[in-house]
Amino acid sequence: MRLQPVLPVVAGLAVVVLWASAFPAIRLASPALGPIGLSIARLAVAATVLVIAAVATRSRLPRPRDFGWIAACGFFGMTAYQLLLNAGELFVPAGTASIVVAAAPLVSVIVARLLFRERITVLTMIGSAIAFGGVAFVCLARAGVSLSAAVWIVVAAMVVQGIYHPLQRPLLVRYTGLEVACYSMVAGTAMTLPFVPAGFSDLVGAGPGPWLAALYLGLLPSALGFVLWGYAVARMPVAASTSLLYLVPPIAVLVSWLWLGEAPLPAELVGGAVVIAGVVVVSQGPRLRNMRRSRRKDALKTAA
Repeated sequence: MRLQPVLPVVAGLAVVVLWASAFPAIRLASPALGPIGLSIARLAVAATVLVIAAVATRSRLPRPRDFGWIAACGFFGMTAYQLLLNAGELFVPAGTASIVVAAAPLVSVIVARLLFRERITVLTMIGSAIAFGGVAFVCLARAGVSLSAAVWIVVAAMVVQGIYHPLQRPLLVRYTGLEVACYSMVAGTAMTLPFVPAGFSDLVGAGPGPWLAALYLGLLPSALGFVLWGYAVARMPVAASTSLLYLVPPIAVLVSWLWLGEAPLPAELVGGAVVIAGVVVVSQGPRLRNMRRSRRKDALKTAA
């Protein structure tokens, strides 16, 4: 019973590592496969794996009344996000792109408030402000990156990703994380298919290196990552679960340094520490507050 509250956090942290590694993998594969080609390859691999897993586990088919939510998740979380991020990373460093996308939880909190009336606490606002300040600090550290069109494309990817996260909540009430990931991935792949003619030449002409990166993206960050993320989101408040995503940039910067040679700046390391501090406030703040209240009640009972 004690392990139960910990497992969603562990799943969320595993997703953080997988999604952090996706940024340098995209940076490596996108120039050869193209934004469209990489989106098609990644989504097709992930959808195939998830369908096989769903059949093997005898997962249920979605009910028609949920098609709208599934289509929305597929569009925002898969189709639009993949196309926008792949296009942006043609010109924006992987670490910097991860930092911009890290602001997605702020959008998620707003969407959760508007759609589901989820309460936004003072600690959530303080922690989000701290984490976002760390993100902004790291962005400013990259003085060589101006607010070009490519950066705005990554900002758009951040917005659609932020919209996607809370959209899963109604589905996760009725379906498992695997089922939701499978439905959304298949829907996102289907909505990407009309772009196949435009990306076909890049798919055919790419070498083995980019294709291996695309296979990795489809199998781990996409297929496994979205299943684990669905498990975590279903068992944690949106503000707490999405706050874990603020940890992606520091890890992505480190992986990009080791994999692509994109060395982090000292200011980026400082900003990463600020980001982690904000995550702690959002995710652990309510627990610490409840502990203080419990101790205060115990003290009052003892005094009485």
